[in-house]
Amino acid sequence: MSIRQQPATPGAEAAGASLQQRAEELDSQDPLAHYRHHFIGADTPLSYLDGNSLGRPLKRTADDVAAFIRDDWGGRLIRGWDEHWLAMPQAIGDQLGRAVLGAAPGQTIIADSTTVVLYKLIRAALAAVASPDRNELVLDTENFPTDRYLVEGIALEEGLTLRWIQADPAAGVTVEQVREATGPRTAVVLLSQIAYRSGHLADLPAITAAVHDAGALVVWDLCHSAGSVEIGLDAAGVDFAAGCTYKYLNGGPGSPAFAYVNQRHLPSLNQPIWGWMGRKDAFEMAAGYEPAAGIRGFLSGTPAIFGMIAMQGTLDVIEEASMAAIREKSEKLTAFAVEVFDALLAPLGAELATPRDPARRGSHITVDHAEFTKATVEALWDGDVIPDFRAPHGIRVGLSPLSTRFREVLQGMEEIRNRLQA
Repeated sequence: MSIRQQPATPGAEAAGASLQQRAEELDSQDPLAHYRHHFIGADTPLSYLDGNSLGRPLKRTADDVAAFIRDDWGGRLIRGWDEHWLAMPQAIGDQLGRAVLGAAPGQTIIADSTTVVLYKLIRAALAAVASPDRNELVLDTENFPTDRYLVEGIALEEGLTLRWIQADPAAGVTVEQVREATGPRTAVVLLSQIAYRSGHLADLPAITAAVHDAGALVVWDLCHSAGSVEIGLDAAGVDFAAGCTYKYLNGGPGSPAFAYVNQRHLPSLNQPIWGWMGRKDAFEMAAGYEPAAGIRGFLSGTPAIFGMIAMQGTLDVIEEASMAAIREKSEKLTAFAVEVFDALLAPLGAELATPRDPARRGSHITVDHAEFTKATVEALWDGDVIPDFRAPHGIRVGLSPLSTRFREVLQGMEEIRNRLQA
């Protein structure tokens, strides 16, 4: 009998009832439960399990954007640049550093897309190394495609050697692997704090220390960690970091990325994309490029104001709730998701492609099954259950702590089970 022909059993029905009771208890005990009502659509029966790809918008965001259009853009017009907008990339960057990244002021700025920011950071890191003997870039085989493509392109541009860490697809890069891959020829290491597929949470402090022990610099991609785990960039001595703002920071589709540059590198910062907003006086319109002092020199083109307005509401909420509380709920959400997986999906032949230890994973889990395809997820979407698909046969269940409740997790994973049994 194939999996799709297996009937529901009394044991499965009992497990479902027990899980329902457990979900209701967890929701009733959740100290962050009231934040769910801050989000548009959270009062619908839809099960949204993709907040790690695109976060729900805050209700406040609609008012903030409307007020911006009416009063700032519509009322002040071009005067807004001098009065407020030019300062936003660094002002919101400082709030992001304080609330989410564990970064002191003056080291974080909002700019560009993640791809462009990573390119700038990697090239700046290479310039900071400035040693002809260090001609190797280290990255891992399971990193997000943009990260891999960028490093491959930069290596081609600069005549550098790539050293690949063969990461376990169901786990991630370890400290030991980094130590083995780095040495006197290493220039820069690029890694993601949370593996986009498996959810593995890298040991950022220990790996950063290992890279520094080898005399190299590290660039961290924080796309899946910013807003879901405590990070501590300053405490770990991280050199450079980048991340997007449309996942757990709810900046909206295509909202601008952020860049972190440790203050020790700022005096000699040499980023490769010179644009008018990164010049010491953007409106002087003078000949020749002279970079602005500090993190502002990392800017290139005109800031994306709309995305920053949307993101600011979430940063206010995160500061109120605290990243410690958000991380605690994240661990509980993923622990419950694994509990549901064990009860409902593992008996049908599914495999958990995510570490079981909550301390070693971010805020999503990935479930693999040979019968999972893109069409499976499309059918789930048609039924208002929204996870995402990761080839070759993984369904990723993303859990945004501020907007996801435990009953929503159960509802979505029950429907995944139903699809396997259909």
